[in-house]
Amino acid sequence: MGRLRSAKIHVERAVKQKKIFMIQGRYPVIRCLLRRRGWVEKKMVRHSGTTLPQPQKDLDSSVVGNSDTTEDEDEDEDETFQPPQLFDFDDLLEFDDLDGTHALMSRMVRNEIPYFIWTTRRDVLDCRFLSKDQMINHYARAGSFTTKVGLCLNLRNLPWFDEADADSFFPRCYRLGAEDDKKAFIEDFWLTAARNVLKLVVKSEWKSYSIQAEEEEASGDKQPKKQDGKPGMVSSEFVDEALCACEEHLSNLAHMDIDKDLEAPMYLSPEGWSLFLQRYYQVVHEGAELRHMDTQVRRCEDILQQLRTVVPQMDMEGDRNIWIVKPGAKSRGRGIMCMDHLEEMLKLVDGNPMMMKDGKWVVQKYIERPLLIFGTKFDLRQWFLVTDWNPLTVWFYRDSYIRFSTQPFSLKNLDNSVHLCNNSIQKHLENSCHRHPLLPSDNMWSSQKFQAHLRDMGAPNAWATVIVPGMKAAVIHALQTSQDTVQGRKASFELYGADFVFGEDFQPWLIEINASPTMAPSTAVTARLCAGVQADTLRVVIDRRLDRNCDTGAFELIYKQPPVEVPQYVGIRLLVEGSAIKKPLAMCHRRTGVRPALPHLLTQQGSGEGKDSGTLTHRSAPRKAAGARSLGHTEKPDSTATTSAPGKGKKGKAKSATALVRPSLPKWDPSSTGMGCIFTMTFASGDRQPHPLNRLPLSLKNPQALGKTISPKYPRGPRQFLPALQAPPNRLDLPPPTAPPKNHW
Repeated sequence: MGRLRSAKIHVERAVKQKKIFMIQGRYPVIRCLLRRRGWVEKKMVRHSGTTLPQPQKDLDSSVVGNSDTTEDEDEDEDETFQPPQLFDFDDLLEFDDLDGTHALMSRMVRNEIPYFIWTTRRDVLDCRFLSKDQMINHYARAGSFTTKVGLCLNLRNLPWFDEADADSFFPRCYRLGAEDDKKAFIEDFWLTAARNVLKLVVKSEWKSYSIQAEEEEASGDKQPKKQDGKPGMVSSEFVDEALCACEEHLSNLAHMDIDKDLEAPMYLSPEGWSLFLQRYYQVVHEGAELRHMDTQVRRCEDILQQLRTVVPQMDMEGDRNIWIVKPGAKSRGRGIMCMDHLEEMLKLVDGNPMMMKDGKWVVQKYIERPLLIFGTKFDLRQWFLVTDWNPLTVWFYRDSYIRFSTQPFSLKNLDNSVHLCNNSIQKHLENSCHRHPLLPSDNMWSSQKFQAHLRDMGAPNAWATVIVPGMKAAVIHALQTSQDTVQGRKASFELYGADFVFGEDFQPWLIEINASPTMAPSTAVTARLCAGVQADTLRVVIDRRLDRNCDTGAFELIYKQPPVEVPQYVGIRLLVEGSAIKKPLAMCHRRTGVRPALPHLLTQQGSGEGKDSGTLTHRSAPRKAAGARSLGHTEKPDSTATTSAPGKGKKGKAKSATALVRPSLPKWDPSSTGMGCIFTMTFASGDRQPHPLNRLPLSLKNPQALGKTISPKYPRGPRQFLPALQAPPNRLDLPPPTAPPKNHW
């Protein structure tokens, strides 16, 4: 009863303080540390629809490489419990829960809301269903940098975020399934082969000098050079082609091709490059001798010197043109192949329609000149923590570990056991008997051991001045380019693992970034470091929320952006709408305007001489059919109309003429988007034709002539014109009539 009472009190206090957590998988260190802080675990039920709502798959995620279901994740499937002495916790045996207290408390909180959630994968929970005070160790849509495809695409946008070049820390990478990337990869393979030819020429020249010096020292006489012409020798024209291709590449990098057509062919045609590669394979893989002249050697040295200033990866790419082909969304070295023939790499895509449709296979330049330890390749796993995306906040872990290959390094053997250092691959292999005896049997070193080795190599400052700053910059740049695609959440955080390979100059090269890095204590090194990084993660994400000055362990804050204020939503619908620019209306058709008429074109409508006034109708006005009534019929002149007495037109002062205007039936003009209309004008007797300057339609010169409801523009349809048809006639004051100039018509 005492155990039950204490468990109930502990649960009530945890519920009141919102200290309920839920974990998927093992993670014994996380459980131990949370229970020390007074948290109670709620068991995760995978089949519960309310507890674990499943997110819908994003249809557009495969385009930008941010799918949450295909992340490069090191799942903890191989995580096994290790003896307690591997951890730095004395009471780790409480995980066994011998008395069943923790299981009892878990049953008590089975209906409570968990406020701390730690899962292996992001797609276990949908963050949209979580409240603001629920913490989870994942961000949505983080595949923009945790997948090989996403990292390949997003780092191309780095110049828009920072003044840096991704080629200085990320090996060149292309998508084989994308046609544009595939074409760019083929051209890159060609140019890399051309650069390698120049390197081979310079290397062979220096090698011949050393051989001659050794022979002269041994015999005392200068030995003649080997004569050309034996089988397996490539002519010097092959070197000229490589020189011309590199010179053209240099001019393109200097933007000397700005006036060239985008589709302009390269120096060699595709058929020429195919023949070039065949001879290149003979030299590199079959051992054919490369013929060259002394002048070509000097040109090769000059061009290589120029290329080093514009190609950041010249020193690490070697001379064998090896590329590594990877599935775009897999981890732990699955499906990775090292290849050095272009045709074989293209067959992977061309012969597999599903691979073309998926588009997630990437090909990346292999680092042929890596930094070796006792003749063996290694890579480094570096942890970093992201606690916010606005502002972007990055924590860098000071401790890391390196992983060795089980086989000695060799470029002639492209087997994964030589070139891949993933523990998931190497743990199934036996260490080679040709390895150096000082290498560890478990193939792991801590970063402290690595720093000691650098001091023994004579580079004591390489870690602090080159390696660590380079890794920090690479991590920050990768996160900057993905900041717009990741769905940030204030109560979320995530721990990532970045893999680096170093060049001979200690320059770090980012290979990939893994979500959910494994915390399995597979060796004594990882048992200590993985436990430490989990403990320090809880210090940052839990303890620091209560105390900003608390100890954060080995985590170091390396980057925090200025916060970007998000405008407060006030319910205003901000929308910008556009409409197409309409073509300006042409001048009215000939029959739609009122053109001046000569006097003999005006006919008097009246009977005989006894009339005081008559009606003169313009020739362009429609005639009314007999017995029919038209909307455009003529009206009798108003009493205010003034006429000139017969015979006094020349002597009398000209008075302003008036006219009654009413539109006739609207008629459509098929040649225009508007609508034309014929106007009928009624003149008082004695009036002359309108002034020649008044040839524009009256509706454009005086919109009030058609009524107040008519727009100054032409009407668009009969309904818009009906108010004008029903409006009473208006009067227009016409300018004084003038005689048309001579020969005007």
